[in-house]
Amino acid sequence: MDLDDFEALYTAAQTRALDSCAINDHQIPGITLMSRAAEAAFDCLIGTWAQPECVQVLCGTGNNGGDGYLVADLAHKRGIKTTVLQLGDADKIGGDALLAREQALANGVEVIPFDDAAVLPIGVVVDALLGTGLGGDVRGDYAEAIAEINAAGTPVLAVDIPSGLCADTGRVLGTAVRADLTVTFIGLKRGLFALQAPDYTGELQFAGLGVPAQVYRQVPADCFRLQLEPLLDAMPPRPATAHKGLYGTVLVIGGDYGMAGAAALAAEAALRCGAGLVRVATRPQHVAALVARTPEIMPVGVESGADLQPLLDSADTLVVGPGLGQSPWSEYLLQAALASGKPMVLDADGLNLLAAGKVQPRPRMIVTPHPGEAARLLGVSTAEVQADRFAATSALQQKLGGVVVLKGNGSLIASEKEMLLSDYGNPGMASGGMGDVLSGVIGALLAQGQEPLAAAALGVCLHGAAADIAAEEGMRGLVATDLMPWLRELLG
Repeated sequence: MDLDDFEALYTAAQTRALDSCAINDHQIPGITLMSRAAEAAFDCLIGTWAQPECVQVLCGTGNNGGDGYLVADLAHKRGIKTTVLQLGDADKIGGDALLAREQALANGVEVIPFDDAAVLPIGVVVDALLGTGLGGDVRGDYAEAIAEINAAGTPVLAVDIPSGLCADTGRVLGTAVRADLTVTFIGLKRGLFALQAPDYTGELQFAGLGVPAQVYRQVPADCFRLQLEPLLDAMPPRPATAHKGLYGTVLVIGGDYGMAGAAALAAEAALRCGAGLVRVATRPQHVAALVARTPEIMPVGVESGADLQPLLDSADTLVVGPGLGQSPWSEYLLQAALASGKPMVLDADGLNLLAAGKVQPRPRMIVTPHPGEAARLLGVSTAEVQADRFAATSALQQKLGGVVVLKGNGSLIASEKEMLLSDYGNPGMASGGMGDVLSGVIGALLAQGQEPLAAAALGVCLHGAAADIAAEEGMRGLVATDLMPWLRELLG
């Protein structure tokens, strides 16, 4: 997989390093970068809202506030009625931000302390309060200002990042501005694509500010935002002589009493994503129902690990966990699957059995937990996982090895050396069976010869993109089987 095909994502510290490198190593003055940031933000403001009735810019005391002062200066020069509401002690403003403030004041921009004014429900509001340096929850006047911005009901442009949103995790730090448009600079912040961020960023625009490519080589990224097209391009076309033996046999292991549907979904997804053959090892009572639903699937009733062995011998890839349950039967099958050494996607109850210590992990598995399963595997709370999904994904990978997929808003895929993010998908996917489909998709890609990281990356993007197409008819009521035709169409 060529990471150059994907957008680099940066932490706040890495973005500051990019900024510092541009200033110190490439002699781009900080005020020049600040001016370029203001111009980019103002161009987006005008491009989106033309000539608004007025512009209200809320500025903090740091460089984010400096950007805001220069946006205000540009709006004032454009003839738009412009007011800056200053938060924090203006005497503490220094460096380039002070230069920006002095320029705006010299050009006649009206500046009012926040304590003496209020955010009016007119025009466009520009959020230049806090930027990426926020270390704890928003408090005091800043929290009050954010509340006023959100209550005003006017369009909001956030400069670099909505104030109160963590640039590293996408977590809301107490409260955050709900922007309609966010213009971010120099480096894409990884928190803009994770967890709660999509509810706060609105439309996202990026401006590189003319930073030389050498800067990005000097400060390498360690996380990348995936795009579906390069991943699909890496799938080889099928030759005219193709036959099912070329595309692998997937064995889905699961479907304990009352949970046959999960195994059926995983198996059907594997078929729709190009596996040559798909077998299901399940409870004997479920065989007839599985055949009736999808006759192309070959289900076999198994009662023990010994019954499973012939199926394991003939499989290229295993998908273990959909509807597996946590009974002794479940444990026997999982133990046998792990002992086979076959490439494996482990999901659902397979993960719960692993977390409970019933089995031991083995290298080169692909595990696909949701946050609750990840919490059980790490021995922490779900809230702790969600507070920093990047750290949780890294911790899981270090603990289990192989490839980890942490599902959720901004799904993360990690190997020992790579961290990838997929922001495909939508809230309509919050329904039962979606994870079972994903495990089948990844299993099919493994069976067709994809390396584990590539299979996981393509599988997650494909799954989310299919859901995005299906959701065009409405998110409420979206179900896992709605993805099947779109999975096939996307793969081509």
